[in-house]
Parts: sequence; C-alpha cells; structure tokens
Amino acid sequence: MDIKDLIPLLESIAPPELAEEFDNGRIGLVLDRGAEIQKIAVSLDPTDQVLKEAAGLGANLLVTHHTLIFDPINLISRQLSDTLKIAIDNEISIYSMHTNFDKAQGGVNDVLAELLGLKNITAQGMGRIGEIEPLNAKNLAVVISKKLNTHVQYVGDSEIRKVMVVGGSGFRREYIDIAVENGADALISGELRHDAIRYAGDLCLFDASHYATEAPAMKQLCKRLPVISVFIEDKPDIRLG
Repeated sequence: MDIKDLIPLLESIAPPELAEEFDNGRIGLVLDRGAEIQKIAVSLDPTDQVLKEAAGLGANLLVTHHTLIFDPINLISRQLSDTLKIAIDNEISIYSMHTNFDKAQGGVNDVLAELLGLKNITAQGMGRIGEIEPLNAKNLAVVISKKLNTHVQYVGDSEIRKVMVVGGSGFRREYIDIAVENGADALISGELRHDAIRYAGDLCLFDASHYATEAPAMKQLCKRLPVISVFIEDKPDIRLG
C-alpha cells in the first residue's frame, strides 16, 4: 500500500485539526522514506528499541503517539542521529498522532475509559467522564492497577462514583477544574505532581503512569489499520524502592 494512500485513513482516525496548538507541525508523517507499506509497527514512543524491533519485523512504517522530534532543533545530536540512522537504514517511515489521537473518537481517552469500565461517558475536551460502581479510593486503585497492568499511586479517601480520565500527563489545573465542575470524584491520569495534589482539594487523584494510560489505545489501533500491524511494547523499566 502506498503511504500516500494510507495517510488519509490515519487522518480519519485522528484528524489533525483536533490537535492542540502546540502540536502544530509535530504530527503526521515526520519521517518519509517513501517505501511501499506492507507491514506497520505501532508503539507509544519511537525509541531505538522499538525501531530495532520494527526493523526485525520487516515493518515499513512506525506509527507512534509521541513524536521523534518535539522541539525545533538546529543541531542533530548523536542520540537523535543514531535513532534516525536505525529508521533510515531500515527504510522505516514514522507517522505520529499525538493530541489529535487523545481527543479523537476511539482514541486514547475513549479506550482508557472503556478499559476502566466507565459508563454513561461524556467527552470534555481532552478527557472523558463516566460513572462506576461505588468504590473507595483503595479499592479503585486496585481495579486500575489490574486493568492497566501498572503500579498506581493515589491521593484521597472518599467514595468514588464518577471519574474523569485523561491519558498521559493530565494532572493540570484545567483538567482538575473540569473534573470538579462536572461532579467527578476522581481524576485518573499519569505523572502526579505536588502542585496538583495541593490544588485538587477533595478530588481523588490516581496516577497510573503516562505509559499505561496511553499505550492501550496504540495497541487497539492495530485493529483499525488496513495492512498487517503489530504493537511493540516498550514499557519504561520503573523500579519501586
């Protein structure tokens, strides 16, 4: 399949116009090798390990959530050049869908809400809000950990009936405000910060990690692609002391 024919499909899954302003120029085809697409690798991040595994699988395209180059550069570092070399030597193009896939129907946050069993779900910009059977914070942390196969840290101790999810790094004041304004008892995301804890008041916060809250959607994306597609797991090796 020609990559030019594949891009409209990828854009229908995660329309570029949904992306946050800071993502302009950072989504879409970020490395074009022009090869005929016979196999697609999918991952959260375009790491060296992912690219090597994609090459071993014979993939012609790597679709990621996070882009290889985020900030403008005027110097290609040794690390970046080594990563690019793996892709170029193996004729692997790279396509990234970031905040547009967070917001898209069937994207990061829809998949996360579904995995966690939310009901009567409504979209609130980036996040999703839904209802669960009443649970205390400790038991909800156990459920999240099992559903997402990850460690969970949390703040709060109230009964929880309504939950907001924001995949990735969602403990920002704007999302906390949306959760509170919509009557949520808890916010589930990744990368919990001290300032968010202080700002959240009675809202329970559950940190299920950046990776575990976003990777499931990339895995499910494989089912929506028109050629053989393989998800490559590259979970960060986080150790708890």
